[in-house]
Amino acid sequence: MKKRAIGHNGPQVSEIGLGCMGMSWLYGDADRSESIATIHAALEEGITVMDTGDLYADGHNELLIGEALQGIRRDNAFIAVKFDGKLHPTDKSNGGGDYRPQTVKNFLADSLRRLGVEYIDLYQPSRVDPNVPIEETVGAIADMVKAGYVRHIGLSEVGVDTIRRAHAVHPISWLQIEYSLFNRGIESNILPTLRELGISLSAYGVLSRGLLSGTWSKDRVISSDDKRGRAPRFVGENLEKNLALVEALREIAKEKQATVAQLAIAWVLSQGDDTIPLVGARKRLQLQDSLGAINVNLNSDDLSRIEEAVPSELVAGEYYHIPREKWFF
Repeated sequence: MKKRAIGHNGPQVSEIGLGCMGMSWLYGDADRSESIATIHAALEEGITVMDTGDLYADGHNELLIGEALQGIRRDNAFIAVKFDGKLHPTDKSNGGGDYRPQTVKNFLADSLRRLGVEYIDLYQPSRVDPNVPIEETVGAIADMVKAGYVRHIGLSEVGVDTIRRAHAVHPISWLQIEYSLFNRGIESNILPTLRELGISLSAYGVLSRGLLSGTWSKDRVISSDDKRGRAPRFVGENLEKNLALVEALREIAKEKQATVAQLAIAWVLSQGDDTIPLVGARKRLQLQDSLGAINVNLNSDDLSRIEEAVPSELVAGEYYHIPREKWFF
């Protein structure tokens, strides 16, 4: 497993990270013991980045990671936590996330307790509250950096203006945002801004929540507690159109002696040394398939063929009912 730097002259972490959300939330039931075994397997393979959030199943995901990391050297894991705060027991007044400076310390203390650690490697607000200036939220996290409870600061799902304003308060190490062959909207403005400022990209959804896994089919039965069953991208004609794009990728993957998932992850890896894809594996077999991406070498001709096979304008439907671009400000 190769290493990539986080931010400008930041720490070296694994070039692929493990997104742990699906082990607790949104995609239906997951097996706890298999989830922990998958985290252990990731560590053994050299993955250091463990991505979680306090909003994932009322803190369950943090507890799960804390259990998995018991007995593991602390510096073997780079723990990245998104905080939202709407589940915090002491304040139910805000229907959305709570990013006020006076509450950040409480949310952080809760995450430290659930994870069973003394510090968090990277801490970031899950979204931005338009009623709370980002300067105030980031300033509060910066205070926790000075106190030793946080090492680095990140952002999640924000636009250029917010990135610049936050970075002016304290260096931002990475922006976490969806990026894949099926989601390339950040390439026009957001990605160039990150590179101008020396901010890394933490890319989630690199398999478009399973569509780019190469194993999805139009006949797949989705459980009632799996959010994908209500997502426009996964239903009806949209799904059929998207699966046709996957089949075009499969032909290229065969030539490269790779799976569709490996090809899709390798494409994200190839977008720059400042890009760290998160794989959302919930099982060891999924993890092993994803890790095969590091052995897929793509030259400029390969990249051109892949992008021609999946024109961004032909990807059908959004994952969210509200276009994601409306979050970016």
